[in-house]
Amino acid sequence: MDAINAIIFDCDGVMFESRMANLAFYNKVLTEYGHPPVTLDQKRRAHLCHTASTPVVLKGLLDPAVLPSALKYAASLDYQQFIPEMHPEPHLADVLDSLAQHYPVGIATNRGSSISQILDHFSLSRYFTVVVNCHDVEKPKPAPDMLLLAAERLKSKPVHCVFVGDSELDRMAAESAGMNFLGYGSGAGSDKSISSHLELLQLFKP
Repeated sequence: MDAINAIIFDCDGVMFESRMANLAFYNKVLTEYGHPPVTLDQKRRAHLCHTASTPVVLKGLLDPAVLPSALKYAASLDYQQFIPEMHPEPHLADVLDSLAQHYPVGIATNRGSSISQILDHFSLSRYFTVVVNCHDVEKPKPAPDMLLLAAERLKSKPVHCVFVGDSELDRMAAESAGMNFLGYGSGAGSDKSISSHLELLQLFKP
């Protein structure tokens, strides 16, 4: 990863352990429409809730006839009630503080407007030059749109950015954007991966 001049993070699974928060959010919608909740042992459905954008998740979980109504209901929910179920990954704030002194740092997440609430809640907003969410682009990840927009706003070319993600959607988006990819954990199926945010400080020394 030579000549990296900007770092972009995914949110869920990279910055935060948020599986329970995501399930609580989508299960509230499912309950409203008379569906049983998704549980962690339902791996495919739980993974969908953790990685995809809300329109994609609800399309996969609900009958098409109720989808427009469900999307409106989901948008009306105050995500603040689910944030206590989110937990920052170890060393996240310290690593962001160090990286942001030497690199422009961004976020590209399939979340919607809840990302602003989350960053404010955990006092992390100041570290990010750019935050791109699913409402900012026509197509969410795995399409490259989000990463290309983040790179543009960071005033960098995709080839000089690295995207840190934890899922196959993240890896596919980075590949399509022509952007370097670094897997957080093993879930993204990447040859290049890290298991701790502290490793970023070794990889991207100023």
